[in-house]
Amino acid sequence: MIKKVFKTILNTIPRPILIRASYFVRPILALALKGNCFTDPIDGKSFRTFLPYGYGNQRNNVLSPSTLSLERHRLLWLYLKNETDFFSKDSKVLHFAPEQAFYNRFKKQKNLNYTTTDLESPLADVKADICNLPFESYSYDVILCNHVLEHIPDDTKAMQELYRVLKSGGMAILQIPQDLSREKTFEDNSITDKKERAKIFGQYDHVRVYGRDYFDKLRSIGFKVDEVDYTAKLSKEEVEKYCLAKGEIIPVCYK
Repeated sequence: MIKKVFKTILNTIPRPILIRASYFVRPILALALKGNCFTDPIDGKSFRTFLPYGYGNQRNNVLSPSTLSLERHRLLWLYLKNETDFFSKDSKVLHFAPEQAFYNRFKKQKNLNYTTTDLESPLADVKADICNLPFESYSYDVILCNHVLEHIPDDTKAMQELYRVLKSGGMAILQIPQDLSREKTFEDNSITDKKERAKIFGQYDHVRVYGRDYFDKLRSIGFKVDEVDYTAKLSKEEVEKYCLAKGEIIPVCYK
């Protein structure tokens, strides 16, 4: 029943409205599901279960009731915290489509000169098209652009813009939903039915399913790409405790 309700909400209510409504719903969910089985490493709170999530096929036990983080957010948080100087080094950061799990936390970091951007998000400081960014070249030390490129018809142009505004020596983390069993990325614009697109692409507004060739496409733009499987550095118990997706790759890109 819960899965069906969440699926209906995700597929019928526009995302900007969902973002605003979630601020009121989160405290209620966090209190109702409090427990000690699973922990969100972003805020350290524990729950008896996480919530289901997904536009097409729903995944069980993946959405944190407190931060609304998913597997990819928790994995990225752990990577940034444990493997980088993101939380200590003075950096100019550009964050696309800022996730609620990160937004307030990053904004409060005194070491970060933090700018958010998106076309629609109410959390965006700058409303901008990723294919035509209003920022000067070599502007940012760090770029976070996660689960955005699968929405963009001309992802080549978007990647070129990301590369352009990144400083030399800068880091860009460009996560995408990826089917690692696919060698080649799949696109088919002839599929227009929303339910069919959600079934095939994972979400009705995705325009492709990325395969393993995603990393080489980033390299063709000019990025040096590290394919980081950070779950391999964590114990089985940690992967289960934090509800991570075993084997998910973080594309860590450098200019």
